[in-house]
Amino acid sequence: MHERRQHRRHGTELQLEVFDLNTGQRLGRIVDLSADGFMLLSDMPQVPETVLQCRLVCHERMQQIDEVQLGADCLWSRPGADDQRCWAGFHIIDLAEDQARALDSLLARL
Repeated sequence: MHERRQHRRHGTELQLEVFDLNTGQRLGRIVDLSADGFMLLSDMPQVPETVLQCRLVCHERMQQIDEVQLGADCLWSRPGADDQRCWAGFHIIDLAEDQARALDSLLARL
């Protein structure tokens, strides 16, 4: 299988949650994160080819970073082994310059 990632993924022990910026709905918890995207563990299935405006919220305060706002495209979604959760892969497609700096700071911490 051809590896398409351009940046290394970082697993995280931080509690990073993703919320829909428009509705405020919690989408799930980040399992791994890179400058290009993230894998999400969610209680509800995500719809591939859906673009979302998201807030990545870190519950551990880090150097003035409370959250990172970005646009992400859901590339895939699969049910988890317990059929109660799902896994989904997102590609970051929209990130303002200040948000990119915040994401870089967050990645440096992982």
